[in-house]
Amino acid sequence: MSVVTNMFESVSAGNHDNVELRKARGAFFTPKPIADHLVKWAVREDPTSTVLDPTCGEAVFLLSAGEQLRALGCRVDELDSQLFGVDLHGASLSSAHKLLEGKGLDARLIESDFFAVETPEAPHARLPFVDAVVGNPPFVRYQEHVGDSRRRSAQAALRQGVRLNGMASSWAAALVHSAGFLKPEGRLAMVLPAELLTVDYAEPVRRWLRSRFERVSLVMFEQLQFEDALADVVLLLAEGQGGCDSFSLYHVDSAEQLGELGAYMHLNVTPPTEGKWTDLLVPRHARAIYRSTVSEHFVSLSNYGTTELGIVTGANKFFALNEETRLQFGLSEAQLVRISPPGTRHLRGAAFTAQHWNELREANERVWLFRPEIGDGSDSRTAYVAYGENLGVDQAYKCQIRSPWWRPPLSSPPDLFFTYMSHNFPRLIANRAKASFLNSMHGVRLREGLAPGISEALPFVALNSATMLGAEVVGRSYGGGILKLEPREASSLPIPNEEIVLKAWGSLSRKKAELDRQLREGRWGEVVKRVDAAVFGAAEMDDPSIATMLDAARLLRERRLRRAE
Repeated sequence: MSVVTNMFESVSAGNHDNVELRKARGAFFTPKPIADHLVKWAVREDPTSTVLDPTCGEAVFLLSAGEQLRALGCRVDELDSQLFGVDLHGASLSSAHKLLEGKGLDARLIESDFFAVETPEAPHARLPFVDAVVGNPPFVRYQEHVGDSRRRSAQAALRQGVRLNGMASSWAAALVHSAGFLKPEGRLAMVLPAELLTVDYAEPVRRWLRSRFERVSLVMFEQLQFEDALADVVLLLAEGQGGCDSFSLYHVDSAEQLGELGAYMHLNVTPPTEGKWTDLLVPRHARAIYRSTVSEHFVSLSNYGTTELGIVTGANKFFALNEETRLQFGLSEAQLVRISPPGTRHLRGAAFTAQHWNELREANERVWLFRPEIGDGSDSRTAYVAYGENLGVDQAYKCQIRSPWWRPPLSSPPDLFFTYMSHNFPRLIANRAKASFLNSMHGVRLREGLAPGISEALPFVALNSATMLGAEVVGRSYGGGILKLEPREASSLPIPNEEIVLKAWGSLSRKKAELDRQLREGRWGEVVKRVDAAVFGAAEMDDPSIATMLDAARLLRERRLRRAE
């Protein structure tokens, strides 16, 4: 066994490991069926194949590669010139050493930050070009992926022609750097977070995959495959060079079904030329219907108006106050601004009206924003500001950087509210109360020149299957199964075009009160069916196509919510 390190023994001897420590460094060890499958694809039937695992951990990929090469007739005493592993964590390398040795196998192991290992063309490179790179790069989010390692990772990716932004997690750079160790027709087989398809920071990686490899296959799982991780994963199998126009996409329930994929008979998908690839999660037939429907009959929400962030106060509990607090401090309405209360649970219908605001005021919800004039020297203003300073509110970051600290920024009330975080789907709500809003939601300011009634129609018409499916495609999934759309993502949400909206609203407006009541009662499934009939009837689409998109929207939503269980 060849272990290349200056500190392997001292680091490994007293280093203990556990689940929390592995999570901290992004190490989630790969189930053996997945490792065996990827290695079999990468090694093919060639006993002379050379294999690198760039972040080898406890050697599940190297073990699989060694076993498969030995079965193909490779001599064990030659394995340390065919199998290579790199890992920063000494204790994991120690375990890898023992595991391989216990199986009568060998490999060359290097203890190092992978980003500090130069690619083979460098003058003093420690590794040769290899036939295959296999592995499961650590998934360390940008908040923890910092310091010298982040700097080295960004430089390593840039040397391969990929410029990553500051939001990139560690796996992105590891994937790109890995390709620098491949022979021209080499093969790359990786377990990656499904973020590869769905996040903005991976856009440079997606472009690079299309330009770098001749053939790319993706395998999606319907079930979680890692006991200690809640994130979805995708298997990436890429080979050759020169670029490709389309990828092969496969769906399986679990690792046990990987053997049924055979030789990866190409079921090609064409990813978007830019932006997220989340729609690859949509079954192929539904994806084709969705793409054609959106292309022919829908536009982006940005065509109707501008999506804006809500007011950032820096301390909502202080600045958003209820009627009881207003009276307690003797604050006048002139010192306050009417707002929709923090959160969105109270926005159950299609419109937020003055009556709803008054009901929330009487229920002692936080319907006021503290925002007196700068020259206000009243006792009430002074008392409430002193109260905030006693709480330390003035020391909050957003308060510290403005003067005076107690006067948050303000924008005029938007035409629509947008519930950008949700379990089911985002919604548009008409702002009839003309209330301002905090950053627990977005606002949409409609452009001039739209047909009369658009602001009233959009909250209903947007409750259709294509828009719901679009929300899953353009949004991102967070902990607890929450779907979140930032302003740019919300702006790209597909909405029926103005012609379809007006035609659909012609029939829906007569049922407005009933539909609104159903929404408030939580019977949104009934609303969606009626809206679908109106919207897609106006688009002259058939019932099976509508049902296909609705089923796909439910599938992606259930997949997202299942991750929260």
